[in-house]
Amino acid sequence: MKRSRVLAVASTLAAASLILSACGGGDEEAATDTAAETAAETAAETAAEEAPAEGGEAATGEPIVIGMPIAQSGPAGIADHADCLNGATLAQSQINEAGGVGGRPIELNVTDIDILSPEGITAGFQKLTGDGVQALVSPFVIIPPPALEAAAAYGAPYMSGDTNIDAQVIRASDPVKYGNYFVDPPETYYGSGYVTFLSELADSGQWTPKNNKIDIVRGDTAYNQNIAAATVEAIEASGGKWELGEIIDITAGTKDWAPVLQKLQANDAGSIMVDHWIGAELASFSQQFAANPVEGSLVYLQYGPSQPEYLDIAGDSAEGYVWGTVIGTGNTSEEDKAFRAAYQAANGVDDVTMGMVYPAWCYDMVNVLANAWTNTDPSDFAAVNAFIAANPTDGVTGHLDFTNGVTPLYPTEIADSAKGVTHYFYQVQDGRHTVIAPVGDNEAEFTLAPWM
Repeated sequence: MKRSRVLAVASTLAAASLILSACGGGDEEAATDTAAETAAETAAETAAEEAPAEGGEAATGEPIVIGMPIAQSGPAGIADHADCLNGATLAQSQINEAGGVGGRPIELNVTDIDILSPEGITAGFQKLTGDGVQALVSPFVIIPPPALEAAAAYGAPYMSGDTNIDAQVIRASDPVKYGNYFVDPPETYYGSGYVTFLSELADSGQWTPKNNKIDIVRGDTAYNQNIAAATVEAIEASGGKWELGEIIDITAGTKDWAPVLQKLQANDAGSIMVDHWIGAELASFSQQFAANPVEGSLVYLQYGPSQPEYLDIAGDSAEGYVWGTVIGTGNTSEEDKAFRAAYQAANGVDDVTMGMVYPAWCYDMVNVLANAWTNTDPSDFAAVNAFIAANPTDGVTGHLDFTNGVTPLYPTEIADSAKGVTHYFYQVQDGRHTVIAPVGDNEAEFTLAPWM
């Protein structure tokens, strides 16, 4: 994929600097540095061709401020929110080092937020709007309506990764009032996309299911309830190709998975969906399941393994699990690799310890805003919102088309990868998250898990 010129200039100039700075290690790093050096050279060449005449001097004008409500002390969302902040910070530094937006630097105004209560969400957003920020970038809140209301009353663009169908229904009910809300595809596609993934995997011959039953371990949030409902609907629409086994309900904070495992073993379904989003708790499930597995079952963990602590906690027990995300980070294109290298260099992480979702999404959101501000007055919120809606851009997560506020999803919703963000499926292979779908953007094929 190719970025619009303003994004290419901002990212390639600083990406080259960041990547090259990461390549100064000793001989033991030489092998891993080769790919980074290649990406840096590509970035530097592009930057040299496209850099503005002023030479990309660091921005020094009046800052353009992005408000970021980031959970830093609450009981949930810390890992995802930290990933978002890191991605936004990388975009900010790249843009500022390349001259900013018309000479004006981007500044991040970060405030702590309780994402679990309406009062906490409202307070966090109103604190930032009271500071007079030019935009809001948030990975997500658990209860979206208070955030939508606070943002709508203020009017500045609100770039979110809420992945919430209920919030999108609210937006669609009044696109004028909520026209400043720009968001990723809804969680319901996790359900329908999972069933499609299973069908394609079985049809390809990479996996022969032992039966067509699907068990669902369902979390207690509205988000997970929506995913489960969409999964059941897709199973029913499969024409008998798949059959619903049992829905097993769990609550957040589950540590002892033995009762769940007993039910799964009794059912012996061909595929198991663990519809839960907290990485540390999915790591606990992974350890306990690997020690006492349902032999031959394909196990899908919804989203949570994207959080860095999953692999750290699960360790060797993570091997073989499959998971997915509607806004992920690929690893096949030059853009994917350059982003990964720059992000890893900036944050001291690698492919194992890097978050796979919100670093790329929030990086893209800052670049979408920078593109809009290059062509509008940042203080004219209506003009900025109209520009974002009318001018799709290409980013790390894919093609960002906010014509209707919600960017489309490939291949679950649309057939053309150039017209939407990508629904990635990963499998933990050799201790790292490896893209196995969609075909054509995959690093490797599905492999049988140890218990298979």
